[in-house]
Amino acid sequence: MSRIKLPRVEDISINANTTIKELVKEYEKSGGFTAKKTGTAVKILEDMFSEKNCIKLISFPAAIISTGARGLIKEVVKRKMFDLVITTCGFLDHDFARVWKDYYHGDFNADDAELHKKGINRLGNIFVPNESYGEIIEEKLQPMLKDIYDSGKKELSTYEFVWEIGKRIEDEKSVIYWAYKNKIPVVIPGITDGAFGTQILMFIQRHKDFKIDVFKDEEFLSETLFADVTSGALIIGGGISKHHTIWWNQFKGGLNYAVYITTAPEWDGSLSGARMREAVSWGKVKEKSKYITVEGDATVLLPLILGPFL
Repeated sequence: MSRIKLPRVEDISINANTTIKELVKEYEKSGGFTAKKTGTAVKILEDMFSEKNCIKLISFPAAIISTGARGLIKEVVKRKMFDLVITTCGFLDHDFARVWKDYYHGDFNADDAELHKKGINRLGNIFVPNESYGEIIEEKLQPMLKDIYDSGKKELSTYEFVWEIGKRIEDEKSVIYWAYKNKIPVVIPGITDGAFGTQILMFIQRHKDFKIDVFKDEEFLSETLFADVTSGALIIGGGISKHHTIWWNQFKGGLNYAVYITTAPEWDGSLSGARMREAVSWGKVKEKSKYITVEGDATVLLPLILGPFL
């Protein structure tokens, strides 16, 4: 074994003054399971962020926006660390609702029937009262939709729609606000799948000439990713946001950098469970790209992976 030329496993050495950046460097040296993958993920992102001619994407599902991880997503958008966001309709729901109302600490093992009787929705171990979700979204969004419509903007892509909403929000904790402020496109391919989608439908029933044009988003993605650039992505969780990210990158030969965080198993054949190496077979990640799949809860991993850059 002494003849094998490989990095040796080193013990982690930390103390009360160790920074996040120093900690993940220790992870990279330790060679230990998910810790090693976390350190590798940070190194890949370092390389991605340092490349100037690179389109940088971040994708994520709605769930993390109901948690404190929202603050991390807000910060990377505020700092313009990514050029493009791909996410789900629920992102709009949670980010928008939390401008005016609070979500609360709950319990995975709560009595769901009792919660329903009390008008409390459970999202994992987060409690979301009705007044903090559907009710406040309808109250605040319908006047904004009318204002957008009256301004003459009656046909919008999802990213243009998000900017119009951000223009009407004055809350620096909001991701939507910073996306508008920094003109970072937020593409939402499943715009109908959430409270925002229902509210838009209700508005369209009264204003038949108002449209959200998802194909305008697709044209934008094709123009952006077909350019003579490299591309990289931090992909948090699976589903439509992950797939839309890797789908469009296949047409430019695949991602050059990819960090994927997932809790899903691989054995069921799901997209969420598919590791980044599977995307290589589809041409969605380049054969010689730098990529890693890190298994674990994004609410734990994101502070470690993004912390060194904040």
